[in-house]
Amino acid sequence: MLEKTKKVFRIRNTAIRKLLAEALGTFIVMVFGLSSVAQVVLGKGNNGEYLSINMAFGIGVTLGIYAAGGVSGAHLNAAVTITQCVLGNISWTTAVTYIIGQFLGSFIAAATVFALYYDAIYDYSNGNFTVSGPKATAMIFSTYPAPNVSLQGAFFTEFTATVMLILGVLVIHDEKNNAAIKCAQPMLTGMLVLGIGLGMGLNTGYAINPSRDLPPRIFTAIAGWGTAVFTGDHSWWWVPVTAPILGSLFGVFIYKLCIDFHNQPSHETEHEKEQAGVETS
Repeated sequence: MLEKTKKVFRIRNTAIRKLLAEALGTFIVMVFGLSSVAQVVLGKGNNGEYLSINMAFGIGVTLGIYAAGGVSGAHLNAAVTITQCVLGNISWTTAVTYIIGQFLGSFIAAATVFALYYDAIYDYSNGNFTVSGPKATAMIFSTYPAPNVSLQGAFFTEFTATVMLILGVLVIHDEKNNAAIKCAQPMLTGMLVLGIGLGMGLNTGYAINPSRDLPPRIFTAIAGWGTAVFTGDHSWWWVPVTAPILGSLFGVFIYKLCIDFHNQPSHETEHEKEQAGVETS
C-alpha cells in the first residue's frame, strides 16, 4: 500500500513539474511578445515597429524553450501538444496537463502586461477599451484579422503558417534526419517563429498557437473589453484555436510522407555504418 502511495505521489509530482514548466515557458514567450505589441501600439510607432514584435516573440520562444525544455520538452503550444497526443507520443492525461500549464502561463502573462502598461493603455484609449476603431487596444493581447482579409483567407493563413511551424520544428529536432545540435535547437526554433512572423504575419498576426491566443482573449473579456473579443470580426476567435491544430496535424503528415517514412530508425543507420566500417577494414 505504501509503495502504491509513493508511486501515485511520484506521478502527481512529475505532472505538476511538467505543468509548471509549461506555464513558465509560455509565460516567458507571452510576456516578451505581448509587451512588444503593447509598446508598438501604445507608442504610436515611436517605440518599435512590426519587426520588433517578430524579434520579441522569437526571443521569447528561445528563452521559453531553454526554461522548460529539460522538464517538459517545451511544447508551449496546444496545437503541438495535441499533435503529439494524436501521434501517441504522450497520453491524453499528459496532454491536458501541458495545455493547462500553457493556458495558465499565457493568462498570467496577459495580466502581467496589462498591469505593466495599464496607465499607457488607459491614456491611449481614454479609458475606453475597444476591439476595433482608431483607439482599439484588444490586439495587444490577441490576434485579429486585417480588415481586407476574409474569414476563409484568415483561416488558410493560420493553417499554412502552422504547417510551416511544425515542419520547421520537425526539421530541427528529427534525429533520424539532420537534426540540429541540442543546445542550438531553442535558438533555431526562435528564428523559425521570427521567419513566420516576417513572411506570414500580415493577414492575421500569426497566432499559430491556441495557447498564445485564447487565454489572453479570455483575460481581455474579463478585464474590460467584454464579449466583443469573441463576437468581433465574425466571431474570429475560433480560427486561431482550430486552424493551428489542423495545420500542425497536416504538417506532420507532410513531413512523414516526404521524409520520415523513408528514413530508417537511427539505430539501424548506426548499425549499417558499423557494418560498413568492418567491411572497409
